[in-house]
Amino acid sequence: MTAPRPTFNPARALAVRVLTRVLAGETFAAPALDAALAQARLPARDAGLATHVVYGTLRHAPMLEAALTPLLRGETHPRARALLLAGSFEKLVLGTPPHAVVSEYVGLARGARLAPPGLVNAVLRRVERPAESDETRYALPGWLLEVFRTSYGERAGGVLSNLLEPQPLWLSVTDAGVRSLEAEGHVVEPGPNGVDRVTLARPLRETAAYRKGQAQPINPASLAVVDALGDVAEQRVLDLAGGAGVKAAMLAARGAGVTSVDLMARKHDAARANLGRLGLRADFLTHDLTAPLDVPPALLVLLDAPCTGTGTLRSHPEIKLRLTPGAVGELAALQARMLPNAAALVQPGGLLVYSVCSVTPEEGPEVVRDFLAAHPDFVPEPVPELGVPTVPAGDGVLTVAEGGVDGFFITRLRRAGPASG
Repeated sequence: MTAPRPTFNPARALAVRVLTRVLAGETFAAPALDAALAQARLPARDAGLATHVVYGTLRHAPMLEAALTPLLRGETHPRARALLLAGSFEKLVLGTPPHAVVSEYVGLARGARLAPPGLVNAVLRRVERPAESDETRYALPGWLLEVFRTSYGERAGGVLSNLLEPQPLWLSVTDAGVRSLEAEGHVVEPGPNGVDRVTLARPLRETAAYRKGQAQPINPASLAVVDALGDVAEQRVLDLAGGAGVKAAMLAARGAGVTSVDLMARKHDAARANLGRLGLRADFLTHDLTAPLDVPPALLVLLDAPCTGTGTLRSHPEIKLRLTPGAVGELAALQARMLPNAAALVQPGGLLVYSVCSVTPEEGPEVVRDFLAAHPDFVPEPVPELGVPTVPAGDGVLTVAEGGVDGFFITRLRRAGPASG
């Protein structure tokens, strides 16, 4: 007689597979999880569990590693490590009953052949929260803790705690889109800066509002970068390092004539598709912005530069598992090469907005300080009210990374001379 095949929860199996790849540095969580869920087509409840386990495990990974290290000897296979981290997350953070955690993950280890069941049984029965320190409380390495404390001062404790919470889904939604989402049973709540916090009953891409171009995912702080340009209606705007074109879409929706520039042509393809879905258009150029760009100058230029992403740890927690202090310096050096080339594209009297989704002083205030010292024809000016909380940061502001709002450094730099065009 054939033995019955072991059963296990497909959501947890999917989560462990995704975690294995992310922890190995092969991919980022968002695209890996999206692809896995699209292929598996799990029921909404299971898809939600898989998402919660993946992101929760990554957010708490430094604490979970500290809890597991005393219980493991020698090398642990990456799949076994991912499984033990996920099980520890459920036991130590979610509060899933210990017997249920052991049963579920031993069954998964056996059924999916991800780890020795005996090892999983022994470790998950014994794992406990490590001795509390700032590093385990906030699940961050000490050097990153100091970055947040330096940048946010008395607001740092609230920011650091908030980074461990699940990230809301933020959507910029038309009135018709709100009605459509609510008619389908989704929950839409007003959020900061006119961006809504949305709880979906099924994947976003399956909603009518998304398909009809009535909803665009964007973090309120990212939209604040666009706000920093002021009134863009009927203005030509250069969107530098435009990536997948989300800010270009927001600018186009406000009536700007947008030219988006990025190093990677494949990002233009994604941006064109998204703009088409929204019924908008922009022009695109592929160019390495560490070299001068030969296009006519504009009155409004935005450089949202490539950065470490330390302001997005709530939505991209894997960053903190990979980032090193040395990488901060490398990105700051890259930004320092790009900023003068962006500035050269600003007409006299025009405005340059420089932003990074990072909270490190090296990538924000210090890059701008050094730029201004070498370019006396540019002067900083106050950043207007942005619709999200901010703290001062050098010659700009830093959005406060609480409540699911990302941390962005934003500054406005005005070029001397009379405006023209």
